[in-house]
Amino acid sequence: MAKIQIVTDSTAYFTKEEANALDIKVVPLSVHFDGQVDSEGFPGEFEAFYKKLESSDSFPSTSQPSIEAFERVFESALDQGMEVICLVISSDLSGTYNSASAAARLTNPKKISVIDSRTSVANLKLLTKLAVDMVSKGKTRQEIVSYLERQKKKVSVSLTVDSLEYLKRGGRLTGAQALLGSILNVKPIIALVDGRLVPVAKVRGKGKALEKMVEDIAEDVTDITICHILNDKEALQVKERLEKRFPDISIGLDEIGPVIGSHLGPKAMGICTMTRID
Repeated sequence: MAKIQIVTDSTAYFTKEEANALDIKVVPLSVHFDGQVDSEGFPGEFEAFYKKLESSDSFPSTSQPSIEAFERVFESALDQGMEVICLVISSDLSGTYNSASAAARLTNPKKISVIDSRTSVANLKLLTKLAVDMVSKGKTRQEIVSYLERQKKKVSVSLTVDSLEYLKRGGRLTGAQALLGSILNVKPIIALVDGRLVPVAKVRGKGKALEKMVEDIAEDVTDITICHILNDKEALQVKERLEKRFPDISIGLDEIGPVIGSHLGPKAMGICTMTRID
């Protein structure tokens, strides 16, 4: 049975230590900011970016990994006699899936499977970890891909922000909408629906937005992760609330990096959930 290399992109937000321990290859997206281009990096490395974002009048842009970046990872695995499963951020949020798919076609499509996860952040991370676990249990590439294609439909992501400034800068709110929302202390709740970020509710105050996000979690959920941007204190408060409601679930805590976080801004919060299929 062929060994299988699991590959993902940087928006899964594995730490370096996690990626090394699980033998996951992480292909980074890039951030363009004030004339400088950098790889997104790993959790624990994001603070300088967000401090710059707070103080700068300009707004960053992001770009998918190159086809060549995926080719290098794929070829390395194939040279070691391995097959490849690559899970990436939703194709409606980034062109990363297109780059990975093109690289697979140019390398060896018979031994490489690329999955459009239709999600990102902690849920992409969790799907990737499930793939690693299935590899350890001796499942074939086809079995793992079939399972993940079904499992990815049972995830949910909801997000809210501390300030409307970054949604305005990223073009998701007009200046008038941001001003009125700030005056009224309205916080949007944004969800990943069918792979796209869409506004699903508006709530007065961030505390009430977080309350609604917690209340809206399905009862049959099996995995919960709180995602945040430089906001450990509030994340721990939400974690405590979730532990009371779901005492049998281990609640995770993850950071959100620049590719996703630049549109949300410092102190943004998210809740990622998954309900595992049989």
